[in-house]
Amino acid sequence: MNRIQQFAPPAVAGGTVAEVGLVIDRMRAYRSQWPPGDGVAVFNQVYLTVTEAIGGRITDGSFEEPEALSTLDARFAEHYLRAVDTEAEGGRPPDCWRPLFAYRRHPGVRPLQFAMAGINAHIGHDLALAVVDTCHTLGCAPEDLEDEFERVGDLLAMLEEEIREELMPGPDLLELADPLTHLAGVWSLERAREAAWAASRVLWRLRAVPPLAEEFRARMDAGVGLVGRFLLTPCR
Repeated sequence: MNRIQQFAPPAVAGGTVAEVGLVIDRMRAYRSQWPPGDGVAVFNQVYLTVTEAIGGRITDGSFEEPEALSTLDARFAEHYLRAVDTEAEGGRPPDCWRPLFAYRRHPGVRPLQFAMAGINAHIGHDLALAVVDTCHTLGCAPEDLEDEFERVGDLLAMLEEEIREELMPGPDLLELADPLTHLAGVWSLERAREAAWAASRVLWRLRAVPPLAEEFRARMDAGVGLVGRFLLTPCR
């Protein structure tokens, strides 16, 4: 079974607020199981905050297409949840997630690095697959989800800014020389979002040729995993 099939969640009739609530419950359960300093726990808390924010906006009617957005949000989250479960069961998660699992308890890696490595894996690999999953679920094409994609991306951008402010060292002269300051500056959420959107469109076009789609996904996975390994370079 190829990775696209292995990690694709089962198709359902459509996204609902309840479905988003289920993935929130699972992330809250992870939070209760892992110690706060665990690197995956750091990312999990970041992602939980995003998902709760999106769920709240779906519930209060902030979005014009709540079904499409909730489907995309749920499909997106399920790729992360499945990677965690696969790792816990002794399986092999996608390459993009493996550095975070491998370094999750490394004393030289800082919380911001864990958060960035998780965001890199989830956006760089999982987001494109989630768009394709959503298209299959709703019977649409990626272009039909562009507005929802951008809305989710805007929320992620706001969150990234908050994360950097909370977890980055301050701006004094000593901290400006900190390697973490330079490491954090080389990765761009905006560029990762653009790449994910382009990848989703390529994967959608390749859906009739599964071997090529899987080869493309595997190469994307490996590249994102390499970036994740650099992001987790010990800084202390």
